[in-house]
Amino acid sequence: QVRFVESGGGLVQPGGSLRLSCAASASFFRIYTVGWYRQAAGKQRELVTSITSALSTNYADSVKGRFTISRDNANNTAYLQMNSLKPDDTAVYYCNLLNAIGRPVGVWGQGTLVTVSS
Repeated sequence: QVRFVESGGGLVQPGGSLRLSCAASASFFRIYTVGWYRQAAGKQRELVTSITSALSTNYADSVKGRFTISRDNANNTAYLQMNSLKPDDTAVYYCNLLNAIGRPVGVWGQGTLVTVSS
């Protein structure tokens, strides 16, 4: 099964930026849609953004215009550039590969914690 290692989280002030990375173990990474999820304390995990193999992207309304997803198929890695961060963005961020019906197919990693606070 495909596994993931997320990194790049940390403590940032409101309005700041972070760039998250997601390294996948699968050689078939390139043919799948990649999704970034987040889970805030006491809430369910939610899909924040995704990018298809054809580089088509989707964003949740809450992050549209502030977050940018990208991928590097040669290195089985995805990225999430987060700008203009808000306290509501505080969460553990995870990545996964999505199947044709948008369901995650890999083993969830440890995630990377993003804390937005002054």
